[in-house]
Amino acid sequence: MHDFDAGWDEEDAWWKANHASRPYAKGRSYDELRPAYFYGYVSTHRHRGRSWDEAKEDLRTGWDKFEAKGPGGAAWENVKDAVHDAWNRLTGKNRLDLDKMSRAGS
Repeated sequence: MHDFDAGWDEEDAWWKANHASRPYAKGRSYDELRPAYFYGYVSTHRHRGRSWDEAKEDLRTGWDKFEAKGPGGAAWENVKDAVHDAWNRLTGKNRLDLDKMSRAGS
């Protein structure tokens, strides 16, 4: 177990409660997107200090080898937005959440 695994339970609960509000999630179940959220979560720890733009090609390559996506898992093009969303949430750059917070404060 990695030190960041303990935080996944909290993230998992957050994504389960909020995934349906994400524009890329229309018509997609949480179970379908869960591996992408987990990959984004794990990747922020593995690529600490790098921006999304710096890491995204490595993430694309890594997704093909990511065992947690399961056999026959979704192609990168089908999950990249969810991975990016999870990455941004953990790095404090989640545009969707920031937009919601600014509207709530208005």
